[in-house]
Amino acid sequence: MTLLVAIGLLALWYGLLPLRWQNSHLAGPDAPLQRACKAAARGRWEPAARLFEEAGQDWERRSLYAQRLGYLAARRNDRWLRAWEEARPGDPDAALVVARASVLYAWKLRGKAGAHCTSLRQFEGFHRQLLVAQDDIRHALALRPDDPTPLVAEIWRALGLGRSGREMHALWSEITARAPHHFEAHSSALQYWTGKWRGSKRLAREFAERSAAGAPPGSLLAVLPVIAWYENHADELGDAGFRSPKVRGLVDAALADAALADPDHPRLPEVRHLLAYFLYRQGRYRAAREQFRQVDGFTEALPWRYSYVKPLYYRAIRTKTARKALLERRSR
Repeated sequence: MTLLVAIGLLALWYGLLPLRWQNSHLAGPDAPLQRACKAAARGRWEPAARLFEEAGQDWERRSLYAQRLGYLAARRNDRWLRAWEEARPGDPDAALVVARASVLYAWKLRGKAGAHCTSLRQFEGFHRQLLVAQDDIRHALALRPDDPTPLVAEIWRALGLGRSGREMHALWSEITARAPHHFEAHSSALQYWTGKWRGSKRLAREFAERSAAGAPPGSLLAVLPVIAWYENHADELGDAGFRSPKVRGLVDAALADAALADPDHPRLPEVRHLLAYFLYRQGRYRAAREQFRQVDGFTEALPWRYSYVKPLYYRAIRTKTARKALLERRSR
C-alpha cells in the first residue's frame, strides 16, 4: 500500500475529505489579512500597505501581518513586494515585510527536516541567507526604531546561527524595552531556549514560567508554560502525561488568560489551537470542541504545523473531538 493510498484511507476513515476549504496559512479568521494575501498572490501590494497603516502601533498585529506576508513572499513570489518598495521608497512597512521574508527564505532553504536529514548544501544556503538578512533587519529597524517586529526576526537569525546565550539576552533586552509582553517575541524566544535549538528543557521551562508570571492578565503569555511542556515532553509521554495534575493546571491557567484576552487579539487563534489539542488529550472533549469552533478551517498553529500532513492531522483530532464530545453529552 502506497503512502498516498494510506493517507487517503485514513482521511476517509475520519471523514476528512474534502480538504479544499482549509486555510493552512493562518491560525484563524482575519478577513483583511486574507484579502491582502490574496491580492499579493495576484501581484497587488496596496491592500497589504493599508493593513499596516491601519495597524499603526499595534505591534502584535504588525508582527502577524509581517510574518504571514513575509511567508508569502519567501515561499511563492515577491514581485508584489518589490513593486511596493519601488512605489514607496523608504516605506518602513515594506521594509519590515522584506526583513521577515528574508529570514523566512533562509528557513525555506534549510527545510523542515532535522539536522541529520539536512544536507551540507542546505545548511550553507541557510547560513548565507541569514547573514544577508541582517542588513534587511537593520534597514527596517532604522526606518522605525520603536517597532520591536524587526527584532523578532532577529531572534530567528540568532537561533539559526547559534548565537550565544549572552547575545540572546542582549537582544531580549532590546525587544522588551520596546514591548515587554509581546506574544510572538516570547514564543520565538522560547524556541531559542528549547533543547532542540540553543537551550535545554530547564531553560525553556524557566523562561516560560518567568514570562508568564510577569505578564498582565489577558496577555496570552500564560500559554508559554504549556508550549514549553509540549516542546519538552510531547514525544516522551502518552495521555497520562497530558492528564497529569500539573499539566492540567497549566492548561487551566492558559484557559483563564485566554478568557481575559481581547477577543480581537491577533494571536488568540494560535492559543486556541493548542488549548483545543491539550483539552482533547486530557479527555475534556466539550471544552476542546468550544476552542475548535472558534478557529475551525485554519491550521497554521501548534501542534499541526509540526506535521507533514497538517490538514489531515488537524481534521483527525477535530473530528474525533466532535464525536467524543457528542458521546460525552449523551452519556450524561
